Amino acid sequence: MTGHKTSLPFGDGPDDGPGHKLGDGPGDGLGDRRDNPLDEAATARATISADAIVTSWNEGARRLLGHLPSEVVGRRAAALLAEEVSPADVRAVAALPRWSGTLTLRDRDGRPVRVRLLVHRGEPTADGPGDWLLVSPLPDPEAGEAGEAAESGEAGEAGAAEEEAADAALLALASQQAPCPVAVYDRMLRLRRINDQMAEVIGLPENEIRGLRLSEIGGMLESEELERHMAEVLRTGERRNVETFRRVGDEAHAHAWSARLAPVKAPDGEVRGICLAAHDITEQYLARQRLLLLSESSVRIGTTLDVTRTAQELADVGVPGLADFVSVDLLARLDRDEGVEGIEAFTEPPPGPLAGPVVLRRVARQSVILDAPEAVIKLGQVGTYPEFSPQATSLAVGRPSIHRATDPVFRRWAAESPALAAMLRTYGLHSMMSVPIRARGITLGVATFSRHTRPDPFTHDDVLLAEEITTRAAVCLDNARRFTRERDTALALQRSLLPQTLPRPTALDVAFRYQPAGPYAGVGGDWFDVIPLSGARVALVVGDVVGHGIQASATMGRLRTAVRTLADVDLPPDELLTHLDDLVIHLAAEGAVSTPTVGVAPAEDVAPTGVMTPAEDVGASGVMTPAGDVGATCLYAVYDPVARRCALARAGHPPPVLVAPDGTVSPVQVPAGPPLGVGGLPFEAVEFEMPEGAVLALYTDGLIGGRGRDLDEGLTALTGALARLSASLEAGCDSVLRTLLPEQGAPDDVALLLARTRGLDASRVATWDVPDDPAFVARARRDVTDQLMTWGLEEAVFTTELVVSELVTNAMRHATAPIQLRLIYDHTLICEVSDGSNTAPHLRRARVFDEGGRGLLLVAQLSLRWGSRHSATGKTIWAEQALPSPES
Repeated sequence: MTGHKTSLPFGDGPDDGPGHKLGDGPGDGLGDRRDNPLDEAATARATISADAIVTSWNEGARRLLGHLPSEVVGRRAAALLAEEVSPADVRAVAALPRWSGTLTLRDRDGRPVRVRLLVHRGEPTADGPGDWLLVSPLPDPEAGEAGEAAESGEAGEAGAAEEEAADAALLALASQQAPCPVAVYDRMLRLRRINDQMAEVIGLPENEIRGLRLSEIGGMLESEELERHMAEVLRTGERRNVETFRRVGDEAHAHAWSARLAPVKAPDGEVRGICLAAHDITEQYLARQRLLLLSESSVRIGTTLDVTRTAQELADVGVPGLADFVSVDLLARLDRDEGVEGIEAFTEPPPGPLAGPVVLRRVARQSVILDAPEAVIKLGQVGTYPEFSPQATSLAVGRPSIHRATDPVFRRWAAESPALAAMLRTYGLHSMMSVPIRARGITLGVATFSRHTRPDPFTHDDVLLAEEITTRAAVCLDNARRFTRERDTALALQRSLLPQTLPRPTALDVAFRYQPAGPYAGVGGDWFDVIPLSGARVALVVGDVVGHGIQASATMGRLRTAVRTLADVDLPPDELLTHLDDLVIHLAAEGAVSTPTVGVAPAEDVAPTGVMTPAEDVGASGVMTPAGDVGATCLYAVYDPVARRCALARAGHPPPVLVAPDGTVSPVQVPAGPPLGVGGLPFEAVEFEMPEGAVLALYTDGLIGGRGRDLDEGLTALTGALARLSASLEAGCDSVLRTLLPEQGAPDDVALLLARTRGLDASRVATWDVPDDPAFVARARRDVTDQLMTWGLEEAVFTTELVVSELVTNAMRHATAPIQLRLIYDHTLICEVSDGSNTAPHLRRARVFDEGGRGLLLVAQLSLRWGSRHSATGKTIWAEQALPSPES
């Protein structure tokens, strides 16, 4: 018993009775075997269950051993064995999925027959293990039957010789007509034989190229490379696979080939030559290239949230992998329109496909030719596509469309567009594919792929690839469009909430810069302000709201308004911050700032390259999202030009920097205080002298912070930049920003405010101490009149006398000494009366029979504005009058 593994697993069992010679009995059917190639009886087939019971027996098995199915099925398979099988062999074979070998079986007459078997294990069923399938080929009837061959040695030898000759002839025909190209080279790499397929591929018959080397037949660099691989096979005797993409013979298009090189060895192992079998793998190659291009598109498209950049990335991916020229056109209505008060806005594109002529703007293009000369529409230009054009057609049906230059549509289009006709003649564009750019149910534009250097037209597979790439790009474009819309909205809101111009007080020269964060960080909540106060004083404010986006801008607007309101009350800096801290706590507690969110990923979700995942959905949600925790920092300073002193306090904000008139630069030492919204902790104010010509720099942390630099390093850099401050504050602002901010934009919003002090001349301030006696009211009027005459303000005498009379009289009646009167001649005339009382006056309307109550009403009518402020020793009531212009 011989076999590849071990014996067949037949169990023991009794003999099954007499048999007869192979081929005896009815229905021999040898003629059927000759005429029907699919005759199953040409192979002996039987199945045996897991417990060694024969379960089926076909006609071929009957011909081989003579047993009828009724005599075998349902009996033990061991009855067919003519040799002993050990239990170990049975167990070994039972563990295998397949077994092949030879067994000696008994035919129906009891004679031993040597049979070559192939045994398969069947699939298990719900009832248990699967059956074993046994197959064995029957001898070819034309070469003599097996029984006769056994009885006649000469006849067997003759039949074997005939069969061998037939096999050799069949092998020769098969080699010559093999479905894949085959070539055989000798040890000198000279061609010896090729089959019909190789001759067809090369385009030359064998007798014309026999004896030539591959490089001499091909005449291309790829042939030389392949020949080097053949030499390596000769040297090592090992097989090698080589892939190449080339045009062979008279082929119009290049094909991808997989060349399998195998050494041809003699019986002694010596390499006698090379067998080259080529396989056309063009379809697999193109499919692989499409997958690579698709994978590349997912990486290259959507690296930024910029519409134009994303469209250009789509065009770059398409050339040259898919087309020779790619253009990307977006709907013209996606352009920014000037809205109310100059606020830019995006028009939302309509949902669904577009019908009729379409107006598109060219935003991107790419070509295999430098500068894309085949582009009929230039970048930035708007073009109208007629309704029968490929672009309009694809937008109308909502799916890609392919057109050839010979189509009637192209001829009609070229007839209406001389520029297009000239392009077709010049560059020979022959195939065009238009793919709609659609995302989330809306149409954004169309991508057009064209070929003119590649001879093959677009195929259905190209359409699928272009559609997949464009779909991914569409999501990225819509992300960029929505992000830009939200950013523009936030910027517009921020611009409307920030001061458009700053007042120009006499006491200060001011210059400012506000620079929003880079496009991916989101608009922040930084703000600044210059607020005129009573007594020619000026308040300087810089603040920063935590977070980015519309919520931060809205919170900034509310805090800026609150600061201006509290400043009008003339609160000291530390008290003002205390009230502002309470406001922030209330905002955080009630979640007061809620705005429709657009769902754009924050800056920390953007990849280091600025890429957003193309498939990420940043569509508008329209959900009112509470602000949650609200936090801010603030610096508030008040400069008094009369006393030439500055008082300031800060709430978690970076300290200001003071540039002395002699050029000395140093941060102002002021307690930091807690950020706004913490609550429960006090704020401390400091007061220091600010001589004329000194510069105070206020800023937000975006100026001195940033990636790779801590705040201390940034503050050092700021002091260095301010040390080189020029006479022009505007130029100084630009210099500071250039020095401290990166070229690609700041990672956070930046606010910078520079203020140079100008002291108020002592000659323009007059002060009198007024005794607490009504008799001195007339004297106060005379003193004021004399001073106004000295200043040349004769026209203001009458009004000022009335104001002074009312304010001094009120101080004598309702307040306590000491009483002081002060006039300040600035761009307005300011009259102040200070007393020792902390009681604030209130404006009220007097009734008909009231003797008093009309004084403050009269002051309010005669003044631009009036008010009161408290000090450590009392209060001051002031009134500010407009002065006639010099021309009048």
